[in-house]
Amino acid sequence: MAKEPVSMFFKLYCLTVMTLVAATYTVALRYTRTVSTEMYFSTTAVCITEVIKLFLSVIILAKETSSLGRLVASLRENVCGNPKELLKLSIPSVVYAVQNNMAFLALSNLDAAVYQVTYQLKIPCTALCTVLMLNRSLSKLQWFSVFMLCGGVTLVQWKPAETSNVQIEQNPFLGFVYIAVAVLCSGFAGVYFEKVLKSSDTSLWVRNIQMYLSGIIVTLAGVYASDGTRVIEKGFLYGYTPWVWFVIFLASVGGLYTSVVVKYTDNIMKGFSAAAAIVLSTAASVILFGLQITATFASGALLVCVSIYIYGLPKQDTTKLVTDTDVKNTKEKLIAV
Repeated sequence: MAKEPVSMFFKLYCLTVMTLVAATYTVALRYTRTVSTEMYFSTTAVCITEVIKLFLSVIILAKETSSLGRLVASLRENVCGNPKELLKLSIPSVVYAVQNNMAFLALSNLDAAVYQVTYQLKIPCTALCTVLMLNRSLSKLQWFSVFMLCGGVTLVQWKPAETSNVQIEQNPFLGFVYIAVAVLCSGFAGVYFEKVLKSSDTSLWVRNIQMYLSGIIVTLAGVYASDGTRVIEKGFLYGYTPWVWFVIFLASVGGLYTSVVVKYTDNIMKGFSAAAAIVLSTAASVILFGLQITATFASGALLVCVSIYIYGLPKQDTTKLVTDTDVKNTKEKLIAV
C-alpha cells in the first residue's frame, strides 16, 4: 500500500509534540513514583489510559466519518463484525500493556534522565524487528550508529548519575531489567502495529479502536492478577493525585501521536526526537531531583544523541544515481554521433 503524501511541516509537528510529551511524561511519572504519599496502582493507571485512548479514537473517527450513521456502520463492520481483526490487534495490546507497566516499575528505580537515555535501546530493537518483519535493510552507517547507541547506554549504566532530592529506596539494576523488557516490547509491538496498518486501507482510528478494546480487556486482567485484592480493599483510584491524572493524560496523548507517526512517517522515525527529549529530561532532573551528572553519564548521553542523529541520515539512493549516470552517458553518445 502506498504511503499517503504528507507535508514535511506535519511530520515535524508530530515529532515535536512527541518529543515534548515524551520528556514531560518521563519526568512527571518519575515524580509520581518518588513522592511520599500513598502509592497508586500502576496497573489501574495503564488501564485508564487505554480507556481514554479508546474514547479519543472514537471521537476522531466520528469526525472522520462525518456522520453518526457512518460511525455506527464502521464500528459494526470493523469491530463487532470482525473478531479476527480484534484477535490480530490483541497481540500488540498484550505487549504494550507489559511495556507500559514496565515503565512505571523502571521509573521507580531510575532517574528520569537515566531512564530516557537507556530507553533509546528501543531504536536498535525496532531496527532489528523492522529488518526481520518488514524485510527492510539498514545501511552500514545505520548499523554503526546502533552499536554506538548501545555503547552510550552502557556508559550511562556503568555509573548512573545520582539524585540528591529522592529519598525512596531504589534498585538501579532492577530498573535496567524493567527497561530491557520494555524495550523488547516496544520494538516488537511497534513494528507489528506498523505492519498491520500498512497491510490494508483500514482507517488508522479503526485500528486504534480495535487495539484499545483489546487493551482494556488485557489491562483489566492485569489489574486483577497483580493488584486484585488491594484494589478491592482500597479502591480502583486509590492514591490518585492531579499529577497521576496528568501522567495518564500524557500517556494517552503520546499513544495517539505514536500511531500518527507510525502511519504517516515511519515507525523508527519517532525515535529520532529522543535526542531532544533526553536533553529536556536531563535539565528537568537537575532542577527537580537534584541530578548529579557524572562524566560517564554525559559521555554516554552524548553518544546516544549522536547515534540517533546518524541513524536518521537519509540513505543514498544508488539506483537513482546509476539511472542518472546512464541517462547522462546516453545523451553524450547522441551528441557525439
